[in-house]
Amino acid sequence: MIRSELIQKIADENPHLYQRDVERIVNAIFEEITDAMSRGDRVELRGFGAFSVKQRDARIGRNPRTGEAVTVDEKHVPFFKTGKLLRDRLNGKA
Repeated sequence: MIRSELIQKIADENPHLYQRDVERIVNAIFEEITDAMSRGDRVELRGFGAFSVKQRDARIGRNPRTGEAVTVDEKHVPFFKTGKLLRDRLNGKA
């Protein structure tokens, strides 16, 4: 599902809301998650999962084309861990 499909589904399920308002709500939620993660905070949505930031240390990598050793800088990457309810639904237990 992409963002526009999510917005459309929420708007269809809530006919009392204008689609532009639903779009603002969805964008505000994503923006807040992004801002929190950029500050290094963890964002937990109960039953769905938790978003966090993991640090990957600098290392020596290999260029796959030439085999030459290259340095890979330290970086921060987003990480998502599913919640128990979501994991159970995916596995047909709930």
